[in-house]
Amino acid sequence: METGTIISLGAYFVLMLAIGVYAWRKTALTSEGYLLGGRDLSPSVTALSAGAADMSGWLLLGLPGALYTAGLVEAWIGIGLFVGALVNWIVVAPRLRQQTEELDNALTIPEFLANRFPDKATALRLVSAVVIVVFFTVYTASGMVAGGKLFETSFAALFDTAWASDYLIGIWLTAGVVLVYTIIGGFLAVSLTDFVQGMIMFVALVAMPLVIMFGPGGSGITELGEVQAGFTSLTYGLTGLGFLSAVTWGLGYFGQPHIIVRFMAIRDVREIPTARNIAMGWMAVCLAGAIGAGLAGRAYAMRHALPVRDPETIFIILAEVLFDPLVTGLLLAALLAAVMSTISSQLLVSASSLTEDIYRLLARREASEKEAVMIGRLSVLAVALAAIFLARDPDSQVLGLVSNAWAGFGAAFGPLIILSLTWRGMTGAGAVAGLVTGAVVVAAWILLGWNASFLGGEGIYEILPGFIAAWLAIWLVSKATRKRA
Repeated sequence: METGTIISLGAYFVLMLAIGVYAWRKTALTSEGYLLGGRDLSPSVTALSAGAADMSGWLLLGLPGALYTAGLVEAWIGIGLFVGALVNWIVVAPRLRQQTEELDNALTIPEFLANRFPDKATALRLVSAVVIVVFFTVYTASGMVAGGKLFETSFAALFDTAWASDYLIGIWLTAGVVLVYTIIGGFLAVSLTDFVQGMIMFVALVAMPLVIMFGPGGSGITELGEVQAGFTSLTYGLTGLGFLSAVTWGLGYFGQPHIIVRFMAIRDVREIPTARNIAMGWMAVCLAGAIGAGLAGRAYAMRHALPVRDPETIFIILAEVLFDPLVTGLLLAALLAAVMSTISSQLLVSASSLTEDIYRLLARREASEKEAVMIGRLSVLAVALAAIFLARDPDSQVLGLVSNAWAGFGAAFGPLIILSLTWRGMTGAGAVAGLVTGAVVVAAWILLGWNASFLGGEGIYEILPGFIAAWLAIWLVSKATRKRA
């Protein structure tokens, strides 16, 4: 590890911790201050915070790895995500910002659902909180895996220990920094660090594919077509089910609590169009950069006989091969930014549900604001430790873990959020039915292995059957219960 790289990464860590201290000094010691930053985020911070929280380690590891392995056909995942994010900003963002404040200033998604359907308030809050904590623990574990892979690939020379592998050291270091600024600074720290991390990711994903193709020894655009048959085709080998499984990733956006909670925190609903334009521009460039890094990285590796044991580490390998050590440090910081921004957001949302929807609901309804903030901080620590345990296997795949958690949230909360914001005929019983059905169908689909092989043929991504089943459950149960009312 070069000295310049260590300096760049050290500066990045110091900056993240400094932001955490700044947010701690600025945040009011109340649940609204700790969990939503006082609903006072600017459009730019809201936009990049939502984007960085969304684009976890899969953006620089999982997605480039998929493109590296299979070619441009894997870009359909990115296309589906872009369309889903755009619709989410148009349909969900303004309504959620307005309705959460109108419905007794709800601070969490479960609390909003309980206020929206008071006859099923307790059931909705408890079931929602359980789904959030379970799936976010898995989702957070994917970020820990990404951090472990980064250190295992790049920092092995820095550590010579008998008590832990480089992979486990990477997990603990990544988690440690995130825990410090999340615990002390809360939502404001998470949002501000996400904003900075989003800018770092943007620069890295513009630079990487350009240098791979046009820098010294670059692969060039023409060499992409020489990698393998259909490598640069969007349709080569694509089946109908494969297409649906890829583009339906976009359905997940409507049900991701760590993303849509940003909509609740923007300071004015009239600023959402500005935030949307910033967010979608940022996302388009970052997705294109990740796709380019995977495609061009494969051509470069073949041209220079570069050993790549794990395709998901191609971004890390090329950062070390192609760039000056100081720039390498910036690129690795971008990967850490993608990982840490998502982990911190997920930890905070999980903590908010444990505090507001379980502790205050079941154990201490009269808990003071100071006590609630303390419980929130302890909850952040508890979820992080559980995620570290799940991520302990170095052979874990980032994209696989993300896809499972993404589908769980998308199916459980996606139809529920959309219909609760747009359909007055929805009932509390329908809300509970949709929430449970979506989560159960996704979990069953994964356990039965139908995401890999369905009825002896090609697998179907679990978000599609889960989303459809949840939507139907909400509609049918709401119709039935309204007739009896």
